[in-house]
Amino acid sequence: MSILSESPDQTDSYLTLARKSDGIYKEQGSKFLYFAFPVDSEDAIKKELAALRKSYFDATHHCYAWILGKDASSFRANDDGEPNHSAGDPILGQIRSRQLTNVLIVVVRYFGGTKLGVSGLIKAYKIAASLSLDENETIREWVKTSLTLKFPYPSMNDVMKVVKAYNLEIVSQEMGLDCRFSLSFREGLEAPVRSKLEEIEGLEITG
Repeated sequence: MSILSESPDQTDSYLTLARKSDGIYKEQGSKFLYFAFPVDSEDAIKKELAALRKSYFDATHHCYAWILGKDASSFRANDDGEPNHSAGDPILGQIRSRQLTNVLIVVVRYFGGTKLGVSGLIKAYKIAASLSLDENETIREWVKTSLTLKFPYPSMNDVMKVVKAYNLEIVSQEMGLDCRFSLSFREGLEAPVRSKLEEIEGLEITG
C-alpha cells in the first residue's frame, strides 16, 4: 500500500523558521541588532523577549512582531517607543511577505545620535527584519493529530503495515495480550489512516 495516491494537499502545513538567527545592521550611527526565532506559543515569545531585554538592557528600543497559528490568525507588532507604525509594522510585514508563521522577530536599536525620521525608521526596521530571515532557513512543518489504538497481538502485522505506509510516529506502546499504540501524524492524513485502521480485525480506536 502506498499513500501517494491518497496523499492530501498541504493545507495541514505551514512555513516557519528552522532555528534562531541574529546579526547587526547599521544606519547613520544607529545599530539595529536583529533576532529571529521559531516559536510555538505566546509564553515562548515572552521568554525570548525577556531574555533579550535582560541581555540588552541599555538599548534604546526593543521593537518586535510575531505571528502564531497555522492560519497566521494571531499576531502582534510593537513599536516600543518609536513613532507609531515605524518599527513593529515593517517587521510584521517581512514575516507576512514570506508567508511565515510561528515566528518572532525582534530588532533592538541603539540610537546613534542622528534621527532617521519616520521613513528612515521604516526602512531600517524593514531591512533588519529582512536580514534576520535571509540568514535563516524556511522549513515546512505539519499540523499533527494523534490516535490511540487497542488491538490483539495477532493484528500487529496489519497495524505496522499502516504505520509504515503512512509514516506514522509511534509515540508510546504497551505490549501484551492486547497491544496499545499512541500514534502521531500529520492532520491531513487522518481520514485515510482511520479508514485503513478500521479494516483491521479486533482493532479499536480509543482516542
